[in-house]
Amino acid sequence: MPKLWNETIETHRRAVRDATLDATAALVARHGLASVTMSQIAGETGIGRATLYKYFPDLEAVLVAWHERQVVSHLEHLAEIRAQPGDAGERLKAVLEAYALMAREHHASELAALLHRGAHVAQAQRQLKDFIRDLLIEGAEAGALRADVAPDELAGYCLHALSAAGDLPSKTAVRRLVMVTLAGLRAPAR
Repeated sequence: MPKLWNETIETHRRAVRDATLDATAALVARHGLASVTMSQIAGETGIGRATLYKYFPDLEAVLVAWHERQVVSHLEHLAEIRAQPGDAGERLKAVLEAYALMAREHHASELAALLHRGAHVAQAQRQLKDFIRDLLIEGAEAGALRADVAPDELAGYCLHALSAAGDLPSKTAVRRLVMVTLAGLRAPAR
């Protein structure tokens, strides 16, 4: 097959997959997880059910694929924030705040309970922990952040502390939680 034909088919497949994931997310948001069916997804996407089943064996597979796409998008966003100019402390604060706001936005739900048990989540958590650990190391080397606790431990502390953002009533409360978390990361006074 000519390369152009392969690219066209792959582009079409990607478009169908993306449309399916977008339609599923919209249906879940409108009707709740328990009410969504493969027939509704096919109808919303504008494809036949048989075609949908060629891409995904069941609803859970569609939801996991959608969640994987979301996780990748969130990690890319956090990586962009981490790469911004500024010292490690400023970038750490920006990454922690963005993560905490994401945690608040996507707090525990029936859908989250289903989706947060996959291998993609464990891998994403590791990447996120590495982002934070690297900023902690950089900040400790500059003398601004504590060096008396292993950076991997501190990164885990940050992630666990900020998971509480899902229960907070406002963005202001999330920012306070980030400030409290950052206070625990500052280098002890000599």
